[in-house]
Amino acid sequence: MSKRANGEGSIDQRADGMWRARVYVLNPEGNKVRRPVYGKTREAVAEKLVELQSLTQRHIPAAPVKHTVRSFGEEWIRRLRDDEKRKPATVANYEWILKQYVYDVVGKVRLTSLTPNHVRKVMTTTAARRRTRKDGQTGEPLSARTVQLTRAVLRALLAEAQRDELIHRNVAALVKGPTVTRDEVQPWTAQEVDTFLKVAGEHRLGALFSVGVALGMRKGELLALRWADVDLTNRTLRVRSTLQRLGNGEGIVKGLPKSSRSRRTIPLPQKSVATLVKHQATQRGERAAAGDGWRELDFVFTTQDGNHVEPRYVNTLFDSLQKRAGVRRIRFHDLRHTCASMLLGQGVAPRTVMEVLGHAQMSITTDLYSHVMPTTLREAADAMDTVLGI
Repeated sequence: MSKRANGEGSIDQRADGMWRARVYVLNPEGNKVRRPVYGKTREAVAEKLVELQSLTQRHIPAAPVKHTVRSFGEEWIRRLRDDEKRKPATVANYEWILKQYVYDVVGKVRLTSLTPNHVRKVMTTTAARRRTRKDGQTGEPLSARTVQLTRAVLRALLAEAQRDELIHRNVAALVKGPTVTRDEVQPWTAQEVDTFLKVAGEHRLGALFSVGVALGMRKGELLALRWADVDLTNRTLRVRSTLQRLGNGEGIVKGLPKSSRSRRTIPLPQKSVATLVKHQATQRGERAAAGDGWRELDFVFTTQDGNHVEPRYVNTLFDSLQKRAGVRRIRFHDLRHTCASMLLGQGVAPRTVMEVLGHAQMSITTDLYSHVMPTTLREAADAMDTVLGI
């Protein structure tokens, strides 16, 4: 056993040739515990020893952490579920991403052993995966956006571990995320909207699509809408909840809208008032036909027995109606984009469009729809010419 140098602390060499240092450090509870560190050379161990002594002097816990990425991730998800401010859909998405893309790669790695290279491996492994199609065949590679979200969730997990003083740095924050190119929104034209709504109007849920495109509401907002939130006399509609189907067998969950600005009151166009009046009459007939089998949940858009509408069914129905109408196929969420582009095309101020859609920030509106705003910008230039007398 070799003697330690002055000020090095307790350092010795084991029989297998490895060097070991032992030093008292703080655990998260503030108690001192003895921690060993190992290295191939005396200098390497001495360096680790000095680092641990520095942490202790600054009252930063440095006791060994037994948590792996998976064990702490599972604890973190439990905490999020108990947090009333967290939306169930957000927590479910976090958990799904961890199980799908993170745990298989670094789940067994201790939190304190995680390095930037581990994070890069998670990202490259995710990027190399391919989607599984409905027919079971291998589809396209996952998008850069999926890789970006995976890194973001891992970064949030490690930020919580850092707040718990289990780790001293967030290695996911040290790794640059992928470059995500946002596809330009290709909404329907007014003619395409008109063609589609004529066909959709023949279906009992046609009003859902009509109101959706007129007000730019999200699918979950439409499915959670109650008659108590609709004032047909004063022509207003309140958005205050959302309905979503979560994975992992959690089923349909009602929650708050995406942000505080998403909880909004929207003036109803006269066309939407007429559509809802007709839809309400149809629903009264369905209620009478169902008799005791009707579930009185006050939803505006329901099944024929008054229950909530399955979100996945809305997507299936939307695809079917588009095909029948012979219009260009878009996603349901693109009805929201269509609403925004039509409003901006009519000269409605971006700030007003932001309020209608319930965007959290003005930049979201301008970034998404800058390509349909040249007319508005030209009007600003013309107005300046008028002011300057040109």
